[in-house]
Amino acid sequence: MRSMWKGAISFGLVMIPVKLYAATEQKDITFRQVHRADGGRIRFRRVCSVCGEEVAYEDVAKGYELPSGEMVILTDEDMAELPLPTTRNIEVLNFAPAEQLDPILYNRSYYVEPDATGTRAYVLLRDALEQSGKLAIAQVALRQRESLATLRTRDGVLVLETLLWPDEVRAADFPFLDDDIEVRSQELTMAESLIDSMTVDFEPGDYRDGYREALAELVHAKADGRDVVQPEEAGEPEAEPTSLADALQASLAAAMDGGGGSGGTGSAGVGARKSGPGKRGPGSRSSAKAPARRAAAGNGRPAGAAKSGTSKNGAAGTKSAKTAGSGSGSPKRRTKRKAS
Repeated sequence: MRSMWKGAISFGLVMIPVKLYAATEQKDITFRQVHRADGGRIRFRRVCSVCGEEVAYEDVAKGYELPSGEMVILTDEDMAELPLPTTRNIEVLNFAPAEQLDPILYNRSYYVEPDATGTRAYVLLRDALEQSGKLAIAQVALRQRESLATLRTRDGVLVLETLLWPDEVRAADFPFLDDDIEVRSQELTMAESLIDSMTVDFEPGDYRDGYREALAELVHAKADGRDVVQPEEAGEPEAEPTSLADALQASLAAAMDGGGGSGGTGSAGVGARKSGPGKRGPGSRSSAKAPARRAAAGNGRPAGAAKSGTSKNGAAGTKSAKTAGSGSGSPKRRTKRKAS
């Protein structure tokens, strides 16, 4: 993993130098937008809606549109003058019981690694949090945005969880909450019995992404069936210069010919399917692999035998701190229990 932030945890008068690492990753299969006829990649240009000219990236600025339609343009210099006291600091504000935080507030997770000089203070804070059973409430600025955050422990490591601000959570305001809905006691008893019969210890490894597996098999089956288009390049790719002299010589030759280099083409990788036995999550459909089986039929092998690479299981574990909380601003439910 590569660190994406470097700073320090401010815990009272104690400063703990640390690095942040993204704790989760998406395993989606990505696709390119291409021309159906020849497989060429679709490219997009930044074009000004006023003058119609293509705009270079360095000439792009941030703009805020006023209700009147006028545009307020902000430069990097304007943004740099904004106060961000927590730019390189995870400032611990106070501590709170974990059950008081509604999981809807959680946003992103980051592993926190100590620098060598701060390992002892890091372990002290980690152990103190574990014994107290509480979370540290902190503020931190990541990517020019200040966020509320928590610090908790997981597998011997501190985890920073950025939180949404309270005004970023929408109110659950639905008409049925005001309806007078009757629930019979027998129905409630049967529902509770059904819940009890389906209750198991949650193990993330028991669940698989059936759609992603079927999609990967479909892609491999199409590739094996040679239903693949090789886009034609605009010109011969130029060899990378191995020295400054080679770079100068190649530049001079290009200038004499009056031509420019052409870029190569890239390809999107396909995520590998997860091996090992596992359960499908609720609502999964076994028919999701049907397209892959049909596509692989002409290859003399079942779709389940599609090629797959090894995939590192990057799924994050359960978050013990994220127990279900009840927000004080939630609408009051008006549910009656009718006697049997």
